[in-house]
Formats: sequence, structure tokens, C-alpha cells
Amino acid sequence: MTPDDITFLAKPWVTIVWNDPVNLMSYVAYVFQKYFGYSKAKSEKLMMEVHEEGRSVVSTGTREEMERDVQAMHEYGLWATMEKSS
Repeated sequence: MTPDDITFLAKPWVTIVWNDPVNLMSYVAYVFQKYFGYSKAKSEKLMMEVHEEGRSVVSTGTREEMERDVQAMHEYGLWATMEKSS
């Protein structure tokens, strides 16, 4: 394994929550507090990114962790995807 391989393997994945026309902003912030355990202030900041920018990175970690987080967001009715962090 080369150092480049190790760097590639160490790059985290991210969970992105996308804006949608269905969910209330207060509900999105609630989900972030409930599922991720974020503070009210952090949850509202992320929710505003979703609302104003169309998306927000809400968690980072291994591919398996992000698959779990995306699935959880779907169960809450939010539109979420994952991708490798750049």
C-alpha cells in the first residue's frame, strides 16, 4: 500500500440532505436534533443551509456510517444522498 492509497482510504464520506417542497423547516431541524443529537443552534444552521443553498452536509464518516445515516434520513422522509468527500 502506498501513501496515496492510505490517503484515498482515509477520505471520509458525507451525507447530504437536499431541499424539498414537502417538509417544514422546523421538522428538518427537529430530525437533525433527534437523529444526530445536534444542538438546536447547529440543527437550525444546517436546516437553513438546506433551505437557502438547496443542500447541506449533515454528517461525515465511513461509507457504512453514511449509508446508515442516509437510510435514517429517508425513514424520516427527508431526501438524502451520500458521496465521497472531496
